[in-house]
Amino acid sequence: MKHPFLIIFLLLSFFTSHSQITGRVTDTVGNPLQNVNVYDEGTFNGTTTNANGEFKLKLEQTKESYLIFKFLGFQTEKRKIETSTDIITIQLIEKVTSLDDVVITNNEDPAYSIIRNAVENRKKNLSKIQEYKADFYSKGLWKIENAPEKILGQEVGDLGGGLDSTRSGVVYLSETFSKISYKAPNRFKENIVASKVSGNDNGFSFNSAEDFNFSFYENTIDLGKNLVSPIANFAMQYYDYELEGTFYENDKFLINKIKVIPKRPNDAVFSGYIYILEDTWEIYGVDLMTTGKSLQVEVVEELNLKQTFNYSEEYKFWTLISQDISFSWGILGISGGGNFVASYKNYEFNPQLTKKDFSNAIITFDEEANTKDSLFWEQNRPVPLTSLEREDYTFKDSLQTLKNSQPYKDSIDTVRNTFKVTDPLFGYSWQNSTTHQEAGFTGLTDLNYNTVQGFNIKSGVYFRQKDTAGTFRTFWEIRSDLDYGFSDETLRPRLTFTKKFNNFSKPFLIISGGVKAEEINSTNPINERLSSIASVFFERNYLKLYERIFGEATYSQDVFNGFRLSAQLGFERRRSLINSTNSPIIENKNGGFTSNNPLAPEAFGSQLFPSHNIGRLRIAGRINFDQKYVLTPNGKYDTFSDKFPVFSFAYEKGFASDISDFNFDVVKARLTQTKTISRFGELAYSLNAGLFFNAENISFLDFKHFNGNQTRIGTSDNYLNQFNLLPYYELSTNSDYADVHLEHNFKGFLLNKIPLLNQLNFNMVVGAKSLFTDSHKPYSEFSVGLDNVGFGQFRFFRIDYVKPYQGGWQSGALVFGIKLLDQF
Repeated sequence: MKHPFLIIFLLLSFFTSHSQITGRVTDTVGNPLQNVNVYDEGTFNGTTTNANGEFKLKLEQTKESYLIFKFLGFQTEKRKIETSTDIITIQLIEKVTSLDDVVITNNEDPAYSIIRNAVENRKKNLSKIQEYKADFYSKGLWKIENAPEKILGQEVGDLGGGLDSTRSGVVYLSETFSKISYKAPNRFKENIVASKVSGNDNGFSFNSAEDFNFSFYENTIDLGKNLVSPIANFAMQYYDYELEGTFYENDKFLINKIKVIPKRPNDAVFSGYIYILEDTWEIYGVDLMTTGKSLQVEVVEELNLKQTFNYSEEYKFWTLISQDISFSWGILGISGGGNFVASYKNYEFNPQLTKKDFSNAIITFDEEANTKDSLFWEQNRPVPLTSLEREDYTFKDSLQTLKNSQPYKDSIDTVRNTFKVTDPLFGYSWQNSTTHQEAGFTGLTDLNYNTVQGFNIKSGVYFRQKDTAGTFRTFWEIRSDLDYGFSDETLRPRLTFTKKFNNFSKPFLIISGGVKAEEINSTNPINERLSSIASVFFERNYLKLYERIFGEATYSQDVFNGFRLSAQLGFERRRSLINSTNSPIIENKNGGFTSNNPLAPEAFGSQLFPSHNIGRLRIAGRINFDQKYVLTPNGKYDTFSDKFPVFSFAYEKGFASDISDFNFDVVKARLTQTKTISRFGELAYSLNAGLFFNAENISFLDFKHFNGNQTRIGTSDNYLNQFNLLPYYELSTNSDYADVHLEHNFKGFLLNKIPLLNQLNFNMVVGAKSLFTDSHKPYSEFSVGLDNVGFGQFRFFRIDYVKPYQGGWQSGALVFGIKLLDQF
């Protein structure tokens, strides 16, 4: 060591120039107060109290210090720090508000005048802070109670050691330290320098400053759904207000405490209190809550949000110093809750940030972020841990050490790998926790029915090698899938090799080959389970199949941020199939099955196309404009943004066919976007087009088939790229085409304003779509429906009335949507 005395000098300088103050804050009867703001007067050096009311704060010893204790609803306390060994106990007194000096005119509560002024000055107050840098700390805690042993037959386990013998406990605890930068109106960057997840020393916390980056000066607050701010331009359409009182802060600022009352509780609204400063009409603090019904996530019972602001004498504005988001939830007797707390300190305003200071990486992690030791956290953690949190860290850290030991891994593998009598039916899996290898058999429960194969069963075996951490950041897998039809007595095997090379550009290589009964309509519009039900119970065999013997290779990766490219090359032998059975399982009056030839439904035994060979090349890309992402040492994770549409394109070529007319070229493009429109809901659109070349006599398999629906059952969250009543092959084309889809989900904006109906918490959805081809008249559909249909916490359904138009109005029909069906 070259300079030992210099290092000793620096260490002594640090410890002699800083002191750590600890203490506890309670109310007047001794109850601890959580999330009290404690800060050094005249600075943005502060902290908050934990659930026990405890705090600690580093102060400079070189100056006289006064600590400020601030908590909404209580009188602000100021305490001089006399020595570096102070252990402070503070009792805060509930704030007494006064209405003595308030003048009520025209029988209107004075809160309305205050809110009008706050609305009028909203943009002005929002623009006061144009840029800053700051230090950010957050802690997230999530608890669960009454967790079952199994859910849908699957073992729940102890959730990483979080559950005790009562099936309750802490299932998530994490902390982060970040350096954040902001420049108006929407540039934000966060660099996480330290991240700690209880029980996972390789984990990266998902609570970040980005999650807390919202302002009530905006018209709406994005909490998964846009909620209306109490001082939005249109707030008085959603809220009533009452002035509960006024009080002074430091004998200088007059604060108005205003009760926020929703006009309609199921609207996207808050209730609670907002504190507004007189004259400047800035926000002093918020103490608001919303419900799962307002968020349309009814498993959530309540979500509470608190914000506290501090005044800067230098810059003459109020800025955020702490936030707390707490929540409770419950479903099927299981309940839980938690909170995420955040504090901001060491603000640097006007740091002269430029575009170069920001990138599309909105969150980055230091390489050593999750390796900080307990000493680092003890010295730098601004909010002391509670006894529950300390116990959780200690227990899960020791549990992780145990789980990483070879004897534990072997014992777990022995139990998990034990063969059960039901495994041949429901599947069996094997693992080696040391080598991170997995293998298995998928069981015999994937049973379906179609008229080509009759009853058919699918199963498979696989072997997988994951990365050294046992995750899917990199992996390779080989699997064999088998499909056997009992009626046509044919076994169709396939073999697939998949490799993921890294978790940054995410390159995938997939090599596959074998025999497969493939759907003729390449958009795969028919859910196989739904098709089986239609065939067995209603004599409707919508699923039309052909057989291909193939070999193909696909490679895809992110070329650069926002641009993903893929290439596929394959050769296949195609064979037309016919029904192996025409006898219904359950007799009814629906007229019987049709042939497997969609162009000749009554010509049983007819061939749709002659058997042939063909080579296929497909090059496709997807561009997410202005794609944002989170960058960790383990990988790159894209985040969703609705700011710009997504553009997709593809070039496909059929070549080397033994029937030369079957060679073709086609170029396709798609533009799609789902955009949140303030409080008005979500607008979604999709624009699609394709150009065929040298395709006059190609096989019907290579026509452009459209995503139609003849079952009257919807199977997705939205119908943005499908037609609700279009027969699957009626408008198929080998010439140029274009289709347009438009759908708007009002997310309660309309129905929540109608008495009685607003208690249902349904969403109105309207849609329009059109299809244009050279050989047919334009086909259009117009629809109106209800989404978020169901009861209580179970809202998986949607109902639409659809009316088609093609040279005249056609018969309309109801489409019943089941959102989870596409997962089966």
